[in-house]
Amino acid sequence: MMRMPTAEVVKKPPSDAAKATDTVMSNLEAVCRGRDLGQLAERMGALAALTRWDMAEVETGLKDVDRGERVVQQAAHLLLDLGGKRLRPLCVALASRLGNGFGAEARECAIAVELVHCATLLHDDVVDDSDTRRGAAAARTVFGNAASIFAGDWLLVESLRRVRNTGVPGALERLLDIVDEMILAESRQLEARGRVDTDEATYFAIVEGKTAALFRWAMYAGARAGGLAPADADRLEAYGRHLGVAFQLIDDLLDYVGVASKTGKALFTDLREGKMTHPVLVARDRDPSVRELLEILRASEDDAATSALLRAMKSTGAIEETRTLAQWHAAQAIAQLDNFDEGPAKDALLTVARACVHRER
Repeated sequence: MMRMPTAEVVKKPPSDAAKATDTVMSNLEAVCRGRDLGQLAERMGALAALTRWDMAEVETGLKDVDRGERVVQQAAHLLLDLGGKRLRPLCVALASRLGNGFGAEARECAIAVELVHCATLLHDDVVDDSDTRRGAAAARTVFGNAASIFAGDWLLVESLRRVRNTGVPGALERLLDIVDEMILAESRQLEARGRVDTDEATYFAIVEGKTAALFRWAMYAGARAGGLAPADADRLEAYGRHLGVAFQLIDDLLDYVGVASKTGKALFTDLREGKMTHPVLVARDRDPSVRELLEILRASEDDAATSALLRAMKSTGAIEETRTLAQWHAAQAIAQLDNFDEGPAKDALLTVARACVHRER
């Protein structure tokens, strides 16, 4: 098994990419201050300081992924180089810090989880006919659909190889199971696409597989890479599940009440792609007129129907209910940390769960 000094021993300036990660933290800190959440804002600052070196190591690793001349490698790096929230690698780092710290195994798992995430984005952009990703041209628009699909496949193989080489107990086997869950959830979402009668059970099954599953693995792999016992890793895996659901619920909200310049995608994108998300389902079940609006919007874009749908989501309380449910899942994530000793890593995981429901991107 690989053994190296933890990242914090290596004293070097954070990379430009790591500074971008700091900027994400700073933006969230500013949001918290703007909502009179001063204590949470202070915790965000502490979180950025705690993980700066860890995330710098992750960014360096992502930049070092093979930059060959093949089109799949170019397409993959088009996305990787755009950066992102890097929340999944952050989960790996913090879980490992509850144990022995962020060593070489945890670093590789953190890189791997981001590679899997980016692989799914490359595939999603093809499935959804998306022209942009993170505010820039999507790989499919630059290199074509086939290149984007193969680039996603290439990143997935690279991630599996990295996890295998770490020798972290159970990490590879669980990641294979997680990938299987994600593919089946994608299939389920495809089957439900454009179906106005989609129920909440189907919605949550998709969320559990598409989003929460990878957060689960990030927490489990980080825990095991940090030397924690299987029972502790299982508790952290449960934290990841609830965090992932909360994260997706806020994503659902931002598609309707977010700011496009901050989220990196146009509003109502989910609806145009035929995805029946939580606030839409709540509004549909509380207001019979919403079903007709959804039928209209399924057939074509209609500004009047879009505006009416947004009003219905607000008047039925669907927006607030979705946010309340996200807060409940964040609280459930926090409850999984009760058996862990107090310290900076636990404080950071508490902060991530609490801040997740206040993000604007």
